[in-house]
Amino acid sequence: MKLAYVTLLVSASLAAACSHAPSTPLASGASAAGLYQPEGTSGPSVQTGWSGQRFAVATAHPMASNAGLEILQAGGSAVDAAIAAQLVLTLVEPQSSGIGGGAFLMHYDGREIVAFDGRETAPAGVSERLFMKADGKPMAFREALVGGRAVGVPGTVRMLEMAHAEYGRLPWSRLFAPAITLAEEGFPLGLRLYTLLKTERDLRKDPKAGPYFYERDGQPHAVGTILRNNELAAVLRRIAGEGSKAFYEGEVAQAVVERVRNHPDNPGQLSLADMAGYQAKRRKPLCATYEPRAVLPPRSYRICGFPPPSSGEITIVQILGILDRTRAPFLGFEDPLWMHYYTEASRLAFADRAKYIADPDFVAAPAGSWDSLIRPDYLAERARLIGPQSMKVAKAGSPAPLSASLAPMPEQLEYGTSHISVVDADGNAVAMTSSIEDAFGARQMVRGFLLNNELTDFSFLPSDSSGTPIANRVEPGKRPRSSMSPTLVFDNESGELLMSGGSPGGAMIIHYTAKLLYGTLNWGLTPQEAINLPNFGSLNGPTLIEEQRFPPGFVDALHARGHTVREIGLSSGLQAIQKRQGGYLGGADPRREGRVMGE
Repeated sequence: MKLAYVTLLVSASLAAACSHAPSTPLASGASAAGLYQPEGTSGPSVQTGWSGQRFAVATAHPMASNAGLEILQAGGSAVDAAIAAQLVLTLVEPQSSGIGGGAFLMHYDGREIVAFDGRETAPAGVSERLFMKADGKPMAFREALVGGRAVGVPGTVRMLEMAHAEYGRLPWSRLFAPAITLAEEGFPLGLRLYTLLKTERDLRKDPKAGPYFYERDGQPHAVGTILRNNELAAVLRRIAGEGSKAFYEGEVAQAVVERVRNHPDNPGQLSLADMAGYQAKRRKPLCATYEPRAVLPPRSYRICGFPPPSSGEITIVQILGILDRTRAPFLGFEDPLWMHYYTEASRLAFADRAKYIADPDFVAAPAGSWDSLIRPDYLAERARLIGPQSMKVAKAGSPAPLSASLAPMPEQLEYGTSHISVVDADGNAVAMTSSIEDAFGARQMVRGFLLNNELTDFSFLPSDSSGTPIANRVEPGKRPRSSMSPTLVFDNESGELLMSGGSPGGAMIIHYTAKLLYGTLNWGLTPQEAINLPNFGSLNGPTLIEEQRFPPGFVDALHARGHTVREIGLSSGLQAIQKRQGGYLGGADPRREGRVMGE
């Protein structure tokens, strides 16, 4: 596809359709964006793309990117830079991620690709009926998340320590310096955080978070207000000096457990034994060959992402693989038929996701291998189900003759996250996505950081109406299914690293990352150009498109093919670094405030 054609559509979409209303009205009082997005919009930023020769770091906040850059300039590795950046994000982007949550980290050292799993786990004291009420009905999402009930055992700190032990270059304590300095000396409250605080209704009630983020009248501190977080600085100093043990045992762990178990309205089951016993995991990444049909000369890529408990890599590869077996590769993004094929492929992929994918320590993969879901013959079989009219809701396939007897998980709110991509001076690469789940997590602040509500990523229902269990049901010690999709792309023939990327955005992470991959690998866009494209997708329900980015005729054409279209604020936060001849190109999402920095 011609680059100019895509660029023309992006430019036109910004000007066209600026005033037409959502295509499908929602029930009174409902928010379409709230159904699908972890964080609200806060206005666009200007992103022109980045280029450099030696190294790069891309994060969701300029201060975090600057911390990563400082570490790279000091001779640190990609893992070192990612750790420093994540610690700063705990402070300056507290709504999205932090040491109170979990993360997935993909690493490449020039020879081997490794997946580090720091996903939260369910406490030993929970049951599969954790989110079920006495009347047999599931709790409402907000009823479940605020308080201690949904807090999982945090995994980020222990996972980062594990990754550093293998691939760190600078001392562990050195990586904490940027975040400690900012926490003690203060940082200015930004527009995005202010905007989210203004619409948040529960955080101000917390005895620690309320005074930190809000004035006495309940309004957020003004933009530019200097926030200091000495409690967080003290915690970081202890972890810097003593390692992860200072977080998972002793005073900090005790404070976390007490807040969770003693919440007055919604206590949880987290224990000191749960904290002390948390283990990060080193997993084998899931990689798949991708050969775009319409690209000339032909190219063969290797797309590597996180295996279950993440659903990201499998679902992305399914979407791309199914899509490539339709007419879509020979159509342009400006053609509504391309969007029809894309969203139909999405419905098929998300149907499989709902039935099969969960923590592999608790749920067996079909036919004993997750590769069964991305086999070429299976994807071809699924692609043949796509017709001229939308199927609206797809059913899961049968990737193996004796697939597990599981019930599909009903559609459920899923939120969260932040993404970091790094390439260091030696070509080592990191793609890391981290989360506390919903914006501001469980709305509980402990020692200067917010606790996660990741257990709401489990199915609230343990089984369907016939009693068939749901793969992603709550179980003690289990890791909830995730959509986080940290991704590394390689040239399949030379083995050369080509890109590191990913995004926040709940279940829509899958679509945001797929858009980045399709735009760069199929249409030859730069990372920034691909990120700038309008957002879109389907979670096996309505067709979701970014509001004010598509012209009315485009939407009408989808309606004609039977799509139920919802236009909403799809606030992605893509970060990407791509290797090009002579150096690197970087992109950060204009929908948020991230930055790419490097040399």
